[in-house]
Amino acid sequence: MKNKGLAINSFCAWDGETLVINVLGQPSAKQDVIGKVKGKVKGKQLKISVTAAPVAGRATDHMVRFLAKEFGVTTKDIEVVFGRFNVNKQLRIKSPKNLPVLISKHLSQ
Repeated sequence: MKNKGLAINSFCAWDGETLVINVLGQPSAKQDVIGKVKGKVKGKQLKISVTAAPVAGRATDHMVRFLAKEFGVTTKDIEVVFGRFNVNKQLRIKSPKNLPVLISKHLSQ
């Protein structure tokens, strides 16, 4: 069952068939990886590290390409709601075909 909207104290939630994720990006990392949930009670974010440098939005573009592969969607299916030039982002992923383990586990709780 999919929930409507992003819940308080959550880094991700369903909005219909769209998955909404709050992200803390880490550019210039050693590898592309979906990390752990960061944050206290409010403002939880999923840490996502990418190898691209934070220059003119390239790290965000790289993150979108990486996540498209992870979720089994095209890059056009991922919308950067805010944070294109910031480490704090919100992404909307339309009809993901795959869910990474950390996200799948969280949504099943």
